[in-house]
Amino acid sequence: MSKENESQKNSRREFLKSASLATGAVGVIAVAVSSTSAQAKVSKGEVSQSGYQETEHVKKYYELARF
Repeated sequence: MSKENESQKNSRREFLKSASLATGAVGVIAVAVSSTSAQAKVSKGEVSQSGYQETEHVKKYYELARF
């Protein structure tokens, strides 16, 4: 194998490593930005109750699953 071919393979590998790292970084940033914007949309007066609520469809599921 010539040094030129080996150098091309190394440069391609470095490019692919960089591209995958950049893609991961963009994904992390996108998640961080979307979570902060989602938190900003809920005002103090509009906070809904969270947690377990036994609604009709939950009762039907329990009935069918025999819990």
